[in-house]
Amino acid sequence: MNHHPEETSPQLSEEQAQELMRSLLHKEGTWVDWGKTCQQLQKAGYNSQTLFEKTGFQASQQNLIIVAAQVYESLVNTEVSEDLLSYYRGPKSDVLYELRILNQNQRAIVAQLAKDKTLDHIETRETAKTFQTFSLMPQLPPGFTLHPGDAMAYQAWKQAKQKKDLQARTRLIAKGLKYAVSTTAREAIERLLSDFTVTPERSAPLMPLYRVQNQEEISRIVPLAGTLPLSKNEVLGVKKLEIVSPFNYVTCNHTESVVPLPSWQAVLTAVDPVAILCQSDRLPQSLTGKPEQVLVLIDRSQTNWDDQSYFLIEEAEELTFKWFAEQPAISLLGKVIIILRPKKIFDENNLLEPWQMDD
Repeated sequence: MNHHPEETSPQLSEEQAQELMRSLLHKEGTWVDWGKTCQQLQKAGYNSQTLFEKTGFQASQQNLIIVAAQVYESLVNTEVSEDLLSYYRGPKSDVLYELRILNQNQRAIVAQLAKDKTLDHIETRETAKTFQTFSLMPQLPPGFTLHPGDAMAYQAWKQAKQKKDLQARTRLIAKGLKYAVSTTAREAIERLLSDFTVTPERSAPLMPLYRVQNQEEISRIVPLAGTLPLSKNEVLGVKKLEIVSPFNYVTCNHTESVVPLPSWQAVLTAVDPVAILCQSDRLPQSLTGKPEQVLVLIDRSQTNWDDQSYFLIEEAEELTFKWFAEQPAISLLGKVIIILRPKKIFDENNLLEPWQMDD
């Protein structure tokens, strides 16, 4: 395994940095070493573009192995078996990356399940999200245990009950049996083979999604907490004065960051609004097109659950947005009022070219 300078100090000499970049270029050690080295160099002030030019690791790949290496270290700290660690060094960085949303103990359990079932990163992502939601239920469904396998089995069981189509129902039953860990969960799913009662599906409501069309629509100023990831306390944080595109938010000298929003009814009637910036792929439902920065407006005065809204909650000391079909056991920090996409614009650089100008 390649030796790297200690991470206790982010300061590196030019000689040390060049040696680390050389080790990345030649892919010395395992991907875990690469992730730790990328993080060490970034902490020392080398940005992802510089590292890409020097090592060939793209920015997205750097981010993936840095996060995956942190997940790997949390598995080491949980004292999982060497057999499991060896499997993920194998390399399975893309699979471990999907466990970032879980706490340390949950990661160990899902990591073992993903190995046992040889799950790919897409299946692992579904399992991690399902287990996280399942863990938040105030009371576990009868017959299902607090295990990611049973969480996936419960989701398949619930979805199968909602299907009239026999082929789709059978496919979900098979999926449930694949994941079920407890005997009682398996029995619950097997009962669907003879019980054809269909339970009407409760679907999540449409997200309150808007796109800014005219800059003149921007008018109400609300406090801006910052960009995810944020902790609960950071929702009240402040920043220095500057205007930032595409939403033109500014920072007051002595108080807090603020952002102007359209004077729509939902915005005007919010009692205690606060805005949060995040990438669109962090929303509870995926949007079409490439990920882009969006602005989510929360009303902190609205903390009573209803099944037609999304809410801001804290999970593993980070904030996230979720919809709950039933009353959750955790506290709701505020209701999502609107989600804003930035106004679409043409490439501004092209506007400077002669053929783009009017006669």
